[in-house]
Amino acid sequence: MKLLIEFCRSNYSWGTEQVKEKLEEDPDLEVMEYGCLGHCSQCLLRPFALVEGEFVDADSPEELLLNIEEKLKEKNQFEDFWDQILKEEE
Repeated sequence: MKLLIEFCRSNYSWGTEQVKEKLEEDPDLEVMEYGCLGHCSQCLLRPFALVEGEFVDADSPEELLLNIEEKLKEKNQFEDFWDQILKEEE
């Protein structure tokens, strides 16, 4: 299952479009962009994205990419954990 990452076009002024383009290279991710994600107060202050609906932000686009990658690792570990439990129950 592909993990979903969402970007706000209004936040591109922080350089997040380059982060989006980098993540689009990964075939295991579904990367979407919207005109607004409803996080307007944070959108004005710093780069951000939603990873599987969870707010992830940073001080720079480079740091945002690292934070997103870290969140993806957490999500993958969680999914791997549940997959293992389900296999053990079979």
